[in-house]
Amino acid sequence: MKPSKCSHPVRTPSLFRYPGGKSWLIPYIRQWLENSEGITRFAEPFAGGANVGLTVAIENLADCVTLVELDRNVAAVWETTLNGKAPELAKRIMRFRMSKKAVKELLGRRCNSTVSRAFATIVKNRVRRGGIMTEQASLLKHGEDGRGVRSRWYPETLKQRIEAISGVSGKINFLHQDGLQYVRKYSKKKNFAFFIDPPYTVAGQRLYVHCEIDHHELFEAAAKVKGRVLMTYDNTAEIRSLARKFGFEIKRVKMRTTHHSEKTELLISRDLDWLNPRKLNEKQKRAAASESKSGTRASTSPQS
Repeated sequence: MKPSKCSHPVRTPSLFRYPGGKSWLIPYIRQWLENSEGITRFAEPFAGGANVGLTVAIENLADCVTLVELDRNVAAVWETTLNGKAPELAKRIMRFRMSKKAVKELLGRRCNSTVSRAFATIVKNRVRRGGIMTEQASLLKHGEDGRGVRSRWYPETLKQRIEAISGVSGKINFLHQDGLQYVRKYSKKKNFAFFIDPPYTVAGQRLYVHCEIDHHELFEAAAKVKGRVLMTYDNTAEIRSLARKFGFEIKRVKMRTTHHSEKTELLISRDLDWLNPRKLNEKQKRAAASESKSGTRASTSPQS
C-alpha cells in the first residue's frame, strides 16, 4: 500500500522499556516499507515491546499489523490493550501509588485475570533495572535523581500510549504463540513484510524469559519467505555466518543503548538496496527499461 504518515506520530508508542528497544530502527523501517511494493500486511513475530509494529499501525504504513509473542506476561499486556480492556488497564495505572512497598505487595499477589497480569507486568517492567523482567533482575535502588522505583513510572504517559494503541486496535491482530511457527505458516504470502527481531545470541538469556531459539532454523525459515523480510541481530560471527549461508545481505548499524553506550547491530535482508537511494534508483531504471523492451517486442510481434 501507499503509506500515509500520521500528522502526529508517536515517538515511542510501546508501553515497555527494554534494553533491546527499537526506537533507533524506526527511520529504517519507514524507508524499508516505503520501498516495498505490494506489501499490505506487516508481521512482528517476536513482538516483545512491539515498538516497530505499533509504529507501523499508528503511521498507517501497512493495512494490517500482526504482533506475535510467546511470553504470557507480555502477551497479557497486548491482549488487554488491543481487545477492549484498555480503559481498565489505564485506570489501574493512574490509581497506583508507586512505592517499593506497594510494588512488593503487587508482585507478591497472584494474578487472577488478564488485566491483573498486564498491570503487574507493566509495573515490573518499569521498576526493575533496565526494564528486565526475568526473576534475576533487581528493583531500581537509586534511579533518576534518587527516585528509586518511581524513576520510570510515568502514569500519564502510559495512559496516553494505551489510548493511542487502543485507537488503532482495529488494524492490529495479536497472537500468543511461537514466532518461528508463525513465520513458517505465512512464509508463502507475497504481501507480507516480516520484521524479525528475535532474542539475541549473547544477551538473550539475561533479558528474556523465552530466550531459547534455534537461530539456524529461524534463518532457514526467513530465507523461504516470499514477501519481504528484515531482521535485526547482534553483531556476532555466528549470525554473520548464518546470514551468508542463507543468501542474506548485512548492514552494520551503530546505535546507542539505554545506558548511552554505542554498539553495533546488524540489519539483515535479501536486498538492502533501499538503504542506498542511488542504487535503488538505478535498479528501478533498469527494471523500467526491461519492461519497456518487453513491451516493444510484444507490440512488434506478428499477430495471429
